[in-house]
Amino acid sequence: MTLTPAPEPVVPRPGPEVRPTAIGPRSPESPHGPDAGPGAGPGPDAGRGPLLPRAVCEAALTALLLFLIVTAVRWLVGPDPGAAAARPAVLGAVVGTLLALFMMSPPGRCSGGHLNPAVSLALWRLGVFPGREVVPYAVAQLAGSLFGVWCAGLVWGPVTARPPVRHASVRADPAWGDAAVLAAEAGVLAGSTLMLAVLLASPGGRRVLPYAVGLTTALVIGVLGPLSGGSANPARQFGPALLAGDTGRLWVYVLGPALGAVLGAWLAGRTGLRRPAR
Repeated sequence: MTLTPAPEPVVPRPGPEVRPTAIGPRSPESPHGPDAGPGAGPGPDAGRGPLLPRAVCEAALTALLLFLIVTAVRWLVGPDPGAAAARPAVLGAVVGTLLALFMMSPPGRCSGGHLNPAVSLALWRLGVFPGREVVPYAVAQLAGSLFGVWCAGLVWGPVTARPPVRHASVRADPAWGDAAVLAAEAGVLAGSTLMLAVLLASPGGRRVLPYAVGLTTALVIGVLGPLSGGSANPARQFGPALLAGDTGRLWVYVLGPALGAVLGAWLAGRTGLRRPAR
């Protein structure tokens, strides 16, 4: 899951340029904010431009993410049963690190590095992402998910399709019903959306955003992975579930994060953190 908003194109106006951000305009003397620097993560001002190149970046990054997730699962699921308990923590650390790096990469700065349809939805409801771009971003992310998993199958062969790898499709503990998984997925996105709203409220928060996202993702996978599946991202489950034929609960992993994004943005509005939605 990624929590970095993509930008909205700016219409040139006479006089010094003042670009809108999540917390108001920045001064022309300091166009990148006082805390900006080489380590600053992408934010509302990252990479303005036409929609198509940004959507392509989203698709490419999501494809690479899913390729690497399938690769990690393929090598983590080995013959040693004693290592099974450590696998969610290791996978969480890997995915969290990848997300932080992708968000700070040039393609991530171009698109905003969402890599998650629920995040694009949340950012729209928070008022920092144009609503007309939510569907194109979601389509790009889902297509990238499917392509990345397919490429992993080509590289690693039939082993990725067989149990226990199954294209890295997540599965909840048998004791968890649909309602419990739905609540867990929604809760994670609601909390993540609130975190996003808080971090976007200051230049310092935007600076640490990629690291906060990586850490949050690692914790979600490490803690909820063995229980609810710990997806929190429709694109994370979309490609693996389709190619594995594991679509029975796919609706839960799509609907849960979307509901959580809307709920989190509503709570942010109630607490005065949300800008008016575009």
